[in-house]
Amino acid sequence: MAVMLFFPMITATAPQGAAVTINIPLELQAEQSVTAVRVVPEEKAQEAKHDSERDPAELIDGRKRPGFEKALPYPITQNNPGAVRAPRPEAFPTDQIPLPDRWRLIESLGVVKERWFDPYHQNTLKGDRPINLEKNKWLPLHGDDWFFTLSAVSDSVIEPRTFPIPVGVQTTARPGSLDIFGGDTSYVFSQTFIVGASLVKGSTAFKPPEIEYRVALAFNLNHVTVPERRVLFVEPSKGTVRTDAFVGVQELFVDYHLRNTSDRYDFESIRVGIQPFQTDFRGFLFNDQQLGVRFFGNRDNNRFQFNLAAFWRLEKDTNSGLNSVVKRPRDDFVFVANVYRQDFLLPGLTSQITAVYNLNREGGRIEVDTNGFPVRPALLGNLRGRDYDVVYLGYNADGRIGRLNLTTSVYGALGQDRNNFFTGKPAQIRSYFGAAELSYDRDWIRIRASGLYASGDNKPFDNVETGFDAIFENPIFAGADTSYWIRQTIPFAGGGRAVAINGRNGILNSLRSSKEQGQSNFNNPGTALVGVGIDFDLKPTLRVSVNANHLWFATTEVLQTLRVEGSIPKSIGYDLSSAIIWRPKANQNIVGRLSGAVLLPGSGFRDLFTNNNRNRAYFSILANIIVSY
Repeated sequence: MAVMLFFPMITATAPQGAAVTINIPLELQAEQSVTAVRVVPEEKAQEAKHDSERDPAELIDGRKRPGFEKALPYPITQNNPGAVRAPRPEAFPTDQIPLPDRWRLIESLGVVKERWFDPYHQNTLKGDRPINLEKNKWLPLHGDDWFFTLSAVSDSVIEPRTFPIPVGVQTTARPGSLDIFGGDTSYVFSQTFIVGASLVKGSTAFKPPEIEYRVALAFNLNHVTVPERRVLFVEPSKGTVRTDAFVGVQELFVDYHLRNTSDRYDFESIRVGIQPFQTDFRGFLFNDQQLGVRFFGNRDNNRFQFNLAAFWRLEKDTNSGLNSVVKRPRDDFVFVANVYRQDFLLPGLTSQITAVYNLNREGGRIEVDTNGFPVRPALLGNLRGRDYDVVYLGYNADGRIGRLNLTTSVYGALGQDRNNFFTGKPAQIRSYFGAAELSYDRDWIRIRASGLYASGDNKPFDNVETGFDAIFENPIFAGADTSYWIRQTIPFAGGGRAVAINGRNGILNSLRSSKEQGQSNFNNPGTALVGVGIDFDLKPTLRVSVNANHLWFATTEVLQTLRVEGSIPKSIGYDLSSAIIWRPKANQNIVGRLSGAVLLPGSGFRDLFTNNNRNRAYFSILANIIVSY
């Protein structure tokens, strides 16, 4: 008699009609591991052994080779002596403990006791569980699953910096500095408090909310000191120190869930009001909080997403950059349509196609900012107002290719400027932009390589404007605002007062009066950048980031014309920066950052700008603390 043992089942084989004796080891008896015994004829056991040696493909359900028949399984007789039966229903307690909802179960068990000031444990004020309407009958709410979320953010910035500062025409703050450029050191302190609240109906853990009401207010206090007059104010008599405060409405919208389109909660929703929106993954084209209507949703288990949106741009406060709802909105409209597809063109890569139409009709209005400087039209060329229509067509991707992380954006700008400020005639807009960042992760180190090119206008007096400009950029790229060039605004003196080469928290050399209040300008020198960076996650709470970028003007013909110079080199210089980011709680509730950047001027920058020490490097130091609830 042949015997085969398999645990936890004992299988024995014997000739047909023979008696079977099975000895179960004592250790198995003690552990009660044997739950069933199967007895099969010996010849059947040999067939089963032969089947086990066959090609595994023959044993897979639904797959077999010609002539192969899979043996049917033998019936199994369960024999489990000593097993404990399940208790009868009457053995369970009949009393019940009523709970208002499933979220308060752990509190009823004594696991968590809610404290309103505790953001780290379950808290009704931060939307972890719904409002208890039985205890708050005064609320005008109907139905179940209403969630309230309260958020508060404190953002503190201290920033000493140097950049070329032009000397005022009428007077100067320091005798002896009567020149084109004077002192270059300035200091900024900015404190922003953001308070937001949301009221949401729906269990957001399983499905999109049915409706959401959201409001967020921001209060900013800023203090700036500069060495020269007519930098902070147009009037020289107002001096070189400015303290200003402003309250802005950054979010005020209603989000309504229209319908679900699948049993996996693919959906369609509409959002109306002041809301954040970003047209691409890194914020190259339009990244702002504006008044608009947005229809959005997804399909195919969230693999496909889409947006249709229209925005009426609000005026910004000059010194804080916050939305001003007390001023008339601008005659500037943005229409957006985009679609996202995951795992396209390659698995792990999300692709996006974007079409954006910017309709600007501000040519007939003159706008002066809070400090008295004209911002529309910019003080360039013939000083006339401009209307323009421009369509941006773009492809964006974000994800990975094998071990490489990839983010890329490509845009083309097509349209018409009704007044070329060089010629005073209409001009066609034909410009393009491309940027990509590759990174590679190895353990706790990420290595990055960045490249960007925005076309410039090399023929200012023809009827085609080929300089690329965005609508409202805020790029997270090449070191972001740790970078000197992205963080600082460089005034363009000599070719236009109150005009900057680039904008604060922007990377494009667009020659605008203001990123917040000015118009897009397609008569610009363009931008080129190549950079590398390394991130070191030394601890879960500590990161060190290092970046090095080299910048150029794509072309300098516009600069030569405005400055009335024969030639200007293209090199802007090397932008070197490093940052230490500390998160003591290993989350985003408390984030501290200390960064430093230096610009080593290239030949083109030195040709355009100077200071008391002509070839001295420019620096920027940023100390930032963010506390969130």
